[in-house]
Amino acid sequence: MKKVLLIAFSLIVMMLAGCSTVTQDIDITAESDPKVSFAGYKTYTWLGAAAIMFDEAGRWEPPTFDADTEVKFYIDRELRKRGMVESSSNPDVAVAFAAGIDMDNIEVVKNAETKLDTLENIPKGALMIILIDVNSGQPIWVGAAAADLQENADIETTKIRLDYAVTQMLNKLPK
Repeated sequence: MKKVLLIAFSLIVMMLAGCSTVTQDIDITAESDPKVSFAGYKTYTWLGAAAIMFDEAGRWEPPTFDADTEVKFYIDRELRKRGMVESSSNPDVAVAFAAGIDMDNIEVVKNAETKLDTLENIPKGALMIILIDVNSGQPIWVGAAAADLQENADIETTKIRLDYAVTQMLNKLPK
């Protein structure tokens, strides 16, 4: 029995360690309107269609993976954890998200062999979530995640990264 528990614990630790390395390059930021009391917001609706760039070549989104649906799922889940419910009639907040890719991003990187700084093309991706007060039409909270682009990532890795980004962003939403 102890051996089984030890193996199970080891597997869990390895999985958690694997997640942290898969997401370690993701930078999360969030800003909110300091005058807004978020406790009053109980309902939300989606603002228009999801906006994630289509990647026909499958370089940053696995070809059979629908990132729009996945991001929406994670946002829905996190807002529900906060006690909010989706409502199409008289919602408090409108939710929008967008993603972008900069394939031409250049960064200074230290060459491992020469120890000299060099310029390298390191594509970047970003995901932004915006909450808008429906009555005023003003943004009340914006969360952003930026990361190195993981070219040709498998579906599971992509899901882990998106889940992490959305969860960490919405954890910064004031209570």
